[in-house]
Amino acid sequence: MRTWLITGSSSGLGLALGKAVVKAGDRVVATARDTARLGEIGALDPERVLCLSLDVRDPAQIVATVTAAMARFGRIDVLVNNAGHGYRAAVEEGDATEVRDLFETNFHGPVALIQAVLPAMRQRRSGHIVNVSSIVGRFARPGSGYYSATKFALEGLSDALRGEVEPLGIAVTLVEPGQFRTDFAGRSLQQSATKIGDYDLTAGPRRKENDRTHGTQPGDPARAAEAILTAVASETPPFRLALGSDALRLIGAELEAQADELAAWAPLSATTDFPQ
Repeated sequence: MRTWLITGSSSGLGLALGKAVVKAGDRVVATARDTARLGEIGALDPERVLCLSLDVRDPAQIVATVTAAMARFGRIDVLVNNAGHGYRAAVEEGDATEVRDLFETNFHGPVALIQAVLPAMRQRRSGHIVNVSSIVGRFARPGSGYYSATKFALEGLSDALRGEVEPLGIAVTLVEPGQFRTDFAGRSLQQSATKIGDYDLTAGPRRKENDRTHGTQPGDPARAAEAILTAVASETPPFRLALGSDALRLIGAELEAQADELAAWAPLSATTDFPQ
């Protein structure tokens, strides 16, 4: 029986994953800033579910959460860094305070949680860290540069982490969802108050008031949760797990475009070494 610690468990993918974990017979430490919103998952099995208040921006709360989880269940087998929020702004429009908060939530919080669970995982020589990224951790769209920057950072860190901990028996998986029917494009989406007219045709369509995707996304969070369970249970779990047909299509197109550009400019790139 595994013990999972999942951040952002009150809605969307975090809630769906927590419910799937309990259904599969495992234990879950479900966290959110407001524990009142964890009632649905907490009621599933009070013996195997521990609901805790956690703001991932607060290092003291992170330490307290991991300590409480270890005291209750004795171990954390799977950490899922799922908590986060979106942010829309052209690069010039970004508010410095809001951008710092975005990084605290989407990047520095996951880092602190990873650091908090790794000592026990290293001692056991087992564990799995699942970092929820996004398809825009592979490419960026106008208006979402700051959000993509947090996910690019998380992906780079995860790649290095994988090399460091896999020899110690600890797996690392990046989950890269496409568009899923969650609160991401609704309640969880923030944006800069600054609007510069010159960006109306580029970043403008992605401003919250112009986004029509909320409630129409093709991805099913419950099916995404089952896919994550399958990946974690695998003897050879993936490092990168794309979720959704749109993720497969868009990531595939991005990789192809990068390969084409690399090849097109290869002759020039090769001219920069010292002469043999």
